[in-house]
Amino acid sequence: MIRALRAQVYTGFGDMKVSTLRALSPADGRYADKVDGLRDIFSEYGLIRFRVLVEVRWLQCLADEPKVTEVGPLSPVMKDVLNNIVDRFSLDDAERVKKIETTTNHDVKAVEYFVRERLGDGPETSELKDFLHFGCTSEDINNLAYALMLRAARTDVLLPQMRQLRTKLQAMARQNAGLPMLSRTHGQTATPTTLGKEMANFVKRLQRAQQQLADVVIRGKFNGAVGNFNAHVVAYPDVDWPAISQRFIAALGLDPSTHTTQIEPHDWTAEYSHALIRINTILTDLCRDIWGYVSLGYFRQKVVKDEVGSSSMPHKVNPIDFENAEGNLGMATALLEHFAQKLPVSRWQRDLSDSTVQRNFGVAIGYTIIAMQSATRGLGKLQVDKEAIHRDIADAWEVLAEAVQSVMRRHGVAEPYEKLKVLTRGKKVTQQLIQDFIETLDIPHAEKKRLLALTPETYVGLAEELAKDC
Repeated sequence: MIRALRAQVYTGFGDMKVSTLRALSPADGRYADKVDGLRDIFSEYGLIRFRVLVEVRWLQCLADEPKVTEVGPLSPVMKDVLNNIVDRFSLDDAERVKKIETTTNHDVKAVEYFVRERLGDGPETSELKDFLHFGCTSEDINNLAYALMLRAARTDVLLPQMRQLRTKLQAMARQNAGLPMLSRTHGQTATPTTLGKEMANFVKRLQRAQQQLADVVIRGKFNGAVGNFNAHVVAYPDVDWPAISQRFIAALGLDPSTHTTQIEPHDWTAEYSHALIRINTILTDLCRDIWGYVSLGYFRQKVVKDEVGSSSMPHKVNPIDFENAEGNLGMATALLEHFAQKLPVSRWQRDLSDSTVQRNFGVAIGYTIIAMQSATRGLGKLQVDKEAIHRDIADAWEVLAEAVQSVMRRHGVAEPYEKLKVLTRGKKVTQQLIQDFIETLDIPHAEKKRLLALTPETYVGLAEELAKDC
């Protein structure tokens, strides 16, 4: 398996190793160590490995089909041989496939020839070799390989990284569930909330978005050149090829696309991309909010020894993790939007414009992972400044105008909104001003007493309970 080197990243096959300083993409340069978990999935090595898996599993599927008598049941030895081709696939094996490709000038055919080589010349292999790639077009192999790649990325990398980030946010929400905080709608002083409740909002949004990504059905097709099993049926007219195809796809952990052209239509890939875009949008919103709270002084950032915040202003501790995350989320989303718009569109039964685009799945998901790691790291550096939050809310008596006029409405006081508007709008509202007004109200004594006891910091509704429920 490929493992990223810290000083150098292996960027090709053959003898060349390219320093990360000369990488074209930041994902393989500056951020190379952050996307290590994606390399065995989306690299050229990963694509070849998944193609080999599909070719071998299809051959095994044919061998298990009683009506395809020319292949016949596999012996235990041959089962081991085939399984080992998949299970022990190495970087050297991928190198060999690329070497074969220099002759074939066809990447999928090179995989077929590689498997033929690995089968050797034993007594069982002559019939097996002739059924390699039986009934297949290259897209049968490719679409399943990419489906397996995106499934692996979702299961092994994306969802765990999302859970880590969400767990961090959830802890912040619960720890600060009861910490009163001044809201700002339109950037202006508004009804109080709690710091924990604002974090809980993002926890809930991410929970839903994460589930939507997890629920995207990953599909595959395996039905020949234009999706009609033409070659299959002409060779074996009495075999139920659609049923075999569906069983084969299901055995790989995918859902069958039964009606296709030469290519799987990529609609599910668009759904997958859109699900990631929604997650990225929520995270962008989170990063911008946190950035704003840092600016207000609600959060201080832990100082990292020897780290420089500004090249000219020594005092600065910038919210760089959230800025980095926002930028990389934008890069990821730009690619994902292109995937969703481009991939489901193909001229007639097939054109190759999707092929080069799909090779960038790892780039888009890589930027998403880089962003999630940055945001998670940034959250870990935050320290709540309770005094700054208290100072901001303690003198914001104008926010009680909403509370007072709501109680006035309940008890039939005429024009409550208008009276509070005249009292408070555009003025410096003090505790004395609000309480003097409350004293003039013709409302039950208990209600008046309750309003007089209210402060900006106690006017938070159910924020604390909602913050804990995430």
